[in-house]
Amino acid sequence: LERENRELRQANEILRKASAYFAQAELDRPLKR
Repeated sequence: LERENRELRQANEILRKASAYFAQAELDRPLKR
């Protein structure tokens, strides 16, 4: 159970970073156009 929790936390962190990166890309795109 503890290992599953750690893996879930890691996946959550990766998802958060990915969503933040994509949100930043969405914000940057109209400015460059």
